[in-house]
Amino acid sequence: MRRWRDRVPPAAAGASVGPRRRAAGLRREELANLAGISVDYLTRLEQGRATSPSTQVIEALASALQLSSAERELLFRLGGQQPPGPKLVPQRIPPSLRRLLDRLWATPVVVYDAMWNLIDANGPYEALTGASAWRGIERNGVWRNLAGPGPVAEITPDQLAEQQECLVADLRLTAAKYPADPRLQRLVADLRKASSRFAELWERASLSALENRSRSKTFDHPEVGTICLNCDTLIVAGDDLRIMVYTAEPDSEDAERLAFAAVLGAQALHK
Repeated sequence: MRRWRDRVPPAAAGASVGPRRRAAGLRREELANLAGISVDYLTRLEQGRATSPSTQVIEALASALQLSSAERELLFRLGGQQPPGPKLVPQRIPPSLRRLLDRLWATPVVVYDAMWNLIDANGPYEALTGASAWRGIERNGVWRNLAGPGPVAEITPDQLAEQQECLVADLRLTAAKYPADPRLQRLVADLRKASSRFAELWERASLSALENRSRSKTFDHPEVGTICLNCDTLIVAGDDLRIMVYTAEPDSEDAERLAFAAVLGAQALHK
């Protein structure tokens, strides 16, 4: 894993290469942030002191390390896990999508799998949300909106209800498509116990909520102020991914504030 880390360019983590930088690839803390795990846990994995990583951790590392299909399979086997097959929810980001994410460097973009686990996000999205600090179940969008702290954007109660209904309906479709995935079964069971609202929506399963995947969201940035953005959810059918793209009206104050927030986020990352 150390060799794979050394070959990933620092730009993948939003870092620049300066005269003081010794690492040719990603530092441990940069890879840990990209994968959504702690630096201590990553260190123990690299040193062989942590021997039972979950499939979600392995998939996150494979994505952050930009592994090929064969390398990803090897990483799963080294972690003591069987590589996910067609009956499991995929979490791999294909190279073509990664190129797209790299080119949308000024636009907040976040990628979820079909269970709504966050598997990648770029710098501008991090600047808006602080998503790299989320751990474990916090990285699941359904849990955050129905059993956890709630959405990171400022939305009305009606908007939240609509968003919850859409998330649960989409997860219901995922459950029908991947009925044998034990991670998905466990997530649904945990959500049923944690949220009566989820249990109600799960039984109702109103698929009409999926007709509108475009919304407006407002973020209260601590240094920039209020930023109003359009949020569009795109579905990558072949890889079963959900991509949320946040854009501002061109030449608006929101566009200026978003650009400023992205710059501040990049500066904080480089400190």
